[in-house]
Amino acid sequence: MQDTEYTEGLLKFIQASPTPFHAVTAMKEILDAEGFQPLKESEVWSTASPGRYYVSRNDSSIIVFSLANELAENGFRMVGAHTDSPCLKVKPAPEIVNNSYFQLGVEVYGGALLNPWFDRDLSLAGRVSYLDGQEQVHSCLIDFEQAIAVIPSLAIHLDREANEARSINKQTNLPPVLMKLPDDDKHKKATPDFRELLLKLLGKQHPGVDAVKVLEYELAFYDVQPPAVIGLHQDFIAGARLDNLLSCYTGLLSLLKAGANSNCLLVCNDHEEVGSVSTSGATGSFLKSVLHRLCPTAEELARTVDHSMLISADNAHGIHPNFADKHDNNHGPILNQGPVIKINANQRYASNSETSAVFRNICDQADVPVQSFVVRSDMACGSTIGPLTAAETGIKTIDVGVPTFAMHSIRELAGRWDGYYLYRALREYFK
Repeated sequence: MQDTEYTEGLLKFIQASPTPFHAVTAMKEILDAEGFQPLKESEVWSTASPGRYYVSRNDSSIIVFSLANELAENGFRMVGAHTDSPCLKVKPAPEIVNNSYFQLGVEVYGGALLNPWFDRDLSLAGRVSYLDGQEQVHSCLIDFEQAIAVIPSLAIHLDREANEARSINKQTNLPPVLMKLPDDDKHKKATPDFRELLLKLLGKQHPGVDAVKVLEYELAFYDVQPPAVIGLHQDFIAGARLDNLLSCYTGLLSLLKAGANSNCLLVCNDHEEVGSVSTSGATGSFLKSVLHRLCPTAEELARTVDHSMLISADNAHGIHPNFADKHDNNHGPILNQGPVIKINANQRYASNSETSAVFRNICDQADVPVQSFVVRSDMACGSTIGPLTAAETGIKTIDVGVPTFAMHSIRELAGRWDGYYLYRALREYFK
């Protein structure tokens, strides 16, 4: 696979994945086309013979694995990532009418960089649970697919200090504007019912669905501007949710291209941005449950874990040319100079000397440049699913990632070549 093909596939995947639910659905479609067998946690598994499988939980987390030989003797080569990104999620009773404008109340999900959300063309997508004509509860995905909302900035004339000291009130400043309501007396007091709007969209996007009532939903706003390759020499990828859909796609593609000679596993968890404490998060039982089912005895599981390794792939902070003082001078990753090994003495990252040495050797074999990131000693360090998965399973782990600008913004920036570098390294690792 050439870098152009990789990049085109990545952009297509991000565009198709405005929420974790859509990301997992897009991954399933790729896996189905490649002949992977879907499994359900509620059913008996028949995985004794070599094969390729996937299983999802909550429609927002997925585990993909290939079995080639004895697990207890060889273990798994694993890659981990996460499907969620910071965003604005719609509240359960969201309807707001203010000065004849219809708005929706939102809650900030994760550590979002909020200023860039203003003055963007926003759409809405996610999962809706509904009641059908037989009084059965079902769920399906929806996506408005076009710009339906905006969060307008306050004009500089009304906030002269906006460029020096602007602060954002998450409760009052963020509700997106969806429409202007009629001013006549007949319609003045008629507030749109958001669930009724969703019911109409369900009927339009899923004509075969017999939905009579929307019960609940998990919906998030997103920027409709598609991801793109940009720069004077087309050096960069700009787009929403690069953290961490880039790693999900790269891990999946690497596993698909690895062949059938080794035991490979990809886990993409939801809820990393809010601490991973959920049934589908990294501290939940999803990965442990799958490993237990593949290794029924405690002896077999312990041996498999000891022979396994996990590469936790999550974006890293590239050194920003306008804010270079925010980095350690010796550990400021440069875009398009290769994936980054993330290291923290306080175990905010799971990398150690042994796992780092293995990854450096893999990069050497794949002819891929590699960099290191250590946060400034006087600044707090973020974390990933790496330490959580390592603690929950006992699997040797390293944290790596592609250097990125504007992490947690509504539109992030990565080097065009770094994702492809990471793909080559993970492909070599799986092989």
